[in-house]
Amino acid sequence: MKNIVIAAGYATRLGELTKNFPKPLLKIGKSTILGRMLDDIDKIDDIDEHIIITNHRFAGIFEKWRSEQHYSKPITVVDDGTETNETRLGAVCDLLFAMDKLNIDDDMLVVAADNLLFFSFREFVDFAKEKETSCIMCHEQPSVEKLQRTGVIVVDEQMKVLEMAEKPQEPKTHWAVPPFYIYLKKDLGLVRQSVKNGCGKDAPGNLAHYMVEHTIMHAWKMSGGRFDIGSLDTYYEAVERYGNE
Repeated sequence: MKNIVIAAGYATRLGELTKNFPKPLLKIGKSTILGRMLDDIDKIDDIDEHIIITNHRFAGIFEKWRSEQHYSKPITVVDDGTETNETRLGAVCDLLFAMDKLNIDDDMLVVAADNLLFFSFREFVDFAKEKETSCIMCHEQPSVEKLQRTGVIVVDEQMKVLEMAEKPQEPKTHWAVPPFYIYLKKDLGLVRQSVKNGCGKDAPGNLAHYMVEHTIMHAWKMSGGRFDIGSLDTYYEAVERYGNE
């Protein structure tokens, strides 16, 4: 299984802090946002490589960071060639770009690199192996306002995903979908054809939505919380709350 980290955005909401520096490599205590995530994923036996998809502006920074790491699994940095927020490929196209460039033909754990997580991805991987389907994560979100800004799913008693809506004005459930996914090798053909068949390009949730409509998927309920770093305020809050852990 490949661990594919989507990190090609420009984090414009963090202003000068990320104008010339990638958000995933911002410090949280002695580590970084990305480092904290990889510390967990690297310990999963199924994972055999970490693939970081970034843009041309930040590729050199990621390469320098890569040269200083000592994870048990190799790290590959993929440069998507873009240099501005206006010319970005979008998360789905970045994933397809890396798949084609590296000829990926394996199960994939696909993650966004701007969250602090308080559970192990090992549980998610084990869940996908048990279900033998591609999978997404979910968590209960009581706030309708927040549900209107994310993906929302309907599931059955076995957590099979029956439908998914992106940013619904009238959410059918309180199951929100964070940006963490497992796409099995048997579904990679669907992934590769997704954009050609009308899948949205920008948010990683667009692909999950498309896949729910074209194959069987299950949803794993997160066993712990997460902290989404999407603005300057939330970054400084993360440093204050978790920087000493």
